[in-house]
Amino acid sequence: MYVNCELPDVQAGFRKGRGTRDQIDKIHSIIKKAREFQKNICLCFIDYAKNFDCVDHNKVWKILKEMRIPDHLTCLLRNSYTGQEATVRTGHGTTDWFQIGKGVHQGCILSPCSFNLNSEYIMRNAGLEVAQVGIKIAGRNISNLRYADDTTLMAESEEELKSLLMKVKEESEKLA
Repeated sequence: MYVNCELPDVQAGFRKGRGTRDQIDKIHSIIKKAREFQKNICLCFIDYAKNFDCVDHNKVWKILKEMRIPDHLTCLLRNSYTGQEATVRTGHGTTDWFQIGKGVHQGCILSPCSFNLNSEYIMRNAGLEVAQVGIKIAGRNISNLRYADDTTLMAESEEELKSLLMKVKEESEKLA
């Protein structure tokens, strides 16, 4: 509930009643409308490599606080990650135990929520949610569509698209 309040409609990943087909249909409709009104459209498809493995726990706590997720829920999540250790077994033996400070729990129902908030934080800080950039549809600017770690940036010119991409890249690197 708290997470869905913070996420815009452009993020469909891990949300009830939404799927990849919905996002593909939206992109298809946007392209069709752009052609119909003889508008330019430039798209950039981003797929964050191993993003679920790279989420920094300390940055997640900061993001949850900034996104106004209640402290007691953040504390519960933080407690599930505190003190994690791992060892790796190879053909030559087993490594020493080491602390895990990155990555979300595989299979945990809260991991997609954490991930979506991480993604939303990047887009907000890149200014994509408030900027008058992207493709104008029904009086609303849409600069991106997302499904989990797949993001599609949209603009009416190559220059604008490059600017969007650089902003997203810069904010993404801060969380890496």
